Amino acid sequence: MSTVRAASVITLVCAMFTSAVAVPSLAAPTVNPRFGRWLLKSDAPAPAGNIMTYEPFGAAGMKVTIQAVNAKGDTTRWWYTTDFDGTDMPVTGNAGQSHAAVRVVNAAINEIINKKDGRITTRLTNVLSPDAQTIAVIYMRDDGAGRTTGVTFATYERMR
Repeated sequence: MSTVRAASVITLVCAMFTSAVAVPSLAAPTVNPRFGRWLLKSDAPAPAGNIMTYEPFGAAGMKVTIQAVNAKGDTTRWWYTTDFDGTDMPVTGNAGQSHAAVRVVNAAINEIINKKDGRITTRLTNVLSPDAQTIAVIYMRDDGAGRTTGVTFATYERMR
């Protein structure tokens, strides 16, 4: 076999292998690593607790559901959806929040802006750990005029 013909065969085989490997990975949908249930890491005694659930919504969005139980055992549940485009979306079930807007900063970080009747109440930075087993959240409370009035932190661990 000539050198030119051998090089052509090798090129053809490499091209076939590359396309056979690449096409399925391009066709396979990417699963958001945040999907699942997340438990707030807390020192609060039972029955207090908080579970955040992320599930697929629409073509590439997510439904966020928060279920919280206070120290008396009273349960609240609220939710919203997002397409990760920074658009204000209605929040259902939370009297202190009317809208949430989520935008992707990068693969590990999302920014969430919570509003009540058009005024910003909280800015959240949601950071997914490299192993996708922990979410750290920075909560910056806003007075509605752009001034931060307090900062708190929370850690959520993936539930299995």
